[in-house]
Amino acid sequence: MRLYGLLVMAATLSLSTGLIAADKEAFLTAEDGGPDFAVQGEYAGKVGGQSWGVQVIALGEGKFDAVVYPGGLPGAGWAQPTKHKLTGAASDGKTSLKGDAGEASITDGTLTLKLGANSGNLARADRKSPTLGQKPPAGAKILFDGTNTDAWQNGQMSDDKLLMVGTRTNDKFADYTLHVEFRTPFMPKSRGQARGNSGMYLGDQYECQILDSFGLEGLDNECGGIYQNARPSVNMCLPPLSWQTYDVEFTAAKFDSSGKVVAPARTTIRHNGVRIHDNIELKSTPGGGQNDQKPGALFLQNHGDPVRFRNIWLVEKR
Repeated sequence: MRLYGLLVMAATLSLSTGLIAADKEAFLTAEDGGPDFAVQGEYAGKVGGQSWGVQVIALGEGKFDAVVYPGGLPGAGWAQPTKHKLTGAASDGKTSLKGDAGEASITDGTLTLKLGANSGNLARADRKSPTLGQKPPAGAKILFDGTNTDAWQNGQMSDDKLLMVGTRTNDKFADYTLHVEFRTPFMPKSRGQARGNSGMYLGDQYECQILDSFGLEGLDNECGGIYQNARPSVNMCLPPLSWQTYDVEFTAAKFDSSGKVVAPARTTIRHNGVRIHDNIELKSTPGGGQNDQKPGALFLQNHGDPVRFRNIWLVEKR
């Protein structure tokens, strides 16, 4: 617990450099991320007349993993579950990766993918969510627009006017439409739950994970997963430092006159415009402020990493 507290403190105090601890670097800009950041990311193109997508994941010190998707990138042509893994490193301005299915090289922003006797060039694909920057409709409750943190308990803004982790709304909400934009830091030397971790708790008790899960399996404890409830139907996590969106339809649990739950809470969630949960039932998960299934706040969890938020608004359903 003491170590966790130190990491949280370091994350709070190191807004300019992005350094959390000696062994846990977190970069908040592409410039600070260095050459590894320039290589990691998404690539798309054709090999042998077929579309392919590749996600390249930086592991620190010039090392990389890559995931190769037949048909295209997740949410853009890939038909699950077939995919292939490559590993490699950068040297003298070229990144080389190999695996059982083939090999790839990256130079000057172009990835050359070789699969058997076929090869082709894949261009960098800087995808953006179709709902990024979406304006709130008439009647929406503006929870954060970069001007103040009045809607939040102990809310804090970074120097660049972004909402920081570790805060919940003053108000509680039952049934609503919600839009949230978030950005995970670039933490190439960290792995799993130590890499850009936060969480969006609907009703202060149902956690939709926020995590740098770029290129991972898409489990219930990874980005888009609802912890202890359901994994996302597809891992739509974009590379770190990309602005991403959650668009949520939430219906709170319903009770009879005796206080018994007669209908559990339900949600539909779109991650970067792709539906990853479709009207699923929810059960409370640990870590929030309540577990009684009653209407609750929106809680943005602090896990010690400098995840940032912007453009958060909510429309209540009457």
